[in-house]
Amino acid sequence: MKKLVLIGMGACLVLAFSSCKSSESAYKKAYEKAKQQELVEPQTEAPAEVTPVAVAPAPKAVDTSGVRQEKVTVVSGNADGLKDFSVVAGSFGVKANAEGLKDWLDGQGYHSVIAFNAEKAMYRVIVSTFADKTEAAQARNSFKAKYPNRSDFQGAWLLYRVY
Repeated sequence: MKKLVLIGMGACLVLAFSSCKSSESAYKKAYEKAKQQELVEPQTEAPAEVTPVAVAPAPKAVDTSGVRQEKVTVVSGNADGLKDFSVVAGSFGVKANAEGLKDWLDGQGYHSVIAFNAEKAMYRVIVSTFADKTEAAQARNSFKAKYPNRSDFQGAWLLYRVY
């Protein structure tokens, strides 16, 4: 009985390997035929037509060295007035604390804004906002100078808004 099983398995293996050769040879014949046609036919390439491509101007380079880059959304204050560079007076994990600082700054004559960074789950209280980094740095320095006794304001920093 074992001999019959072994003979049957051997016959199956012989048939399996012999059937593969026929398909391989058919593939090989087709490949060689295509290769022969390629060699017989002359290679004629039409010159490629060159079409001028309009190149878009490179985006304006923005110097963001020494500035934190964050994607923020305005949650309180003038949303339309937020520009690229902003002076951040405080950062809070609780919105009520950010609202308290915003109210105090508004009482001091600022038009502050609260922006939320979802990635870090932090509320940023923005004192002023500018399109230029130099102007924003000057505003940050004058803000710090205006409140020399407030250690929390001495940590004011610049934020570059990423869209």
